[in-house]
Amino acid sequence: MVITRRISIQTKGHSELIDITQGVAQEVSGSGLSDGTVTIFISGSTAAVSTIEYEPGLLNDFQDMWDRLVPLNITYQHDRAWGDGNGYSHVRASLLGPSITIPFTNGRMTLGRWQQIVVVDFDNRPRLREIVLQVVGQ
Repeated sequence: MVITRRISIQTKGHSELIDITQGVAQEVSGSGLSDGTVTIFISGSTAAVSTIEYEPGLLNDFQDMWDRLVPLNITYQHDRAWGDGNGYSHVRASLLGPSITIPFTNGRMTLGRWQQIVVVDFDNRPRLREIVLQVVGQ
């Protein structure tokens, strides 16, 4: 069986990390399925989905890593073409990726003790983001 659900969140942009673990867990539990997988997909090309230990030190380390790897203050061809100043956000999002898949058993995701699901909004402005969940199982 395949069940599709959507979660909408308001973001601030600028590499903000938003913990969506509880929302995804509720949808998996509410699906009525016992065992399977849930795919979490973010619509849009300037945001991504991952897992992380959602604690302040690591959140800062994560932001610092992106600033070193894909800096804000260099020229991006995308910005020259569109003038919206978010070329870096497209590059960052493509490196991290728009989706992840997590197995679940007995209606519970098999995340590690310190592992949370996060949306990362790399854009340079606030956005209303739509997250698509596909729960597949039995």
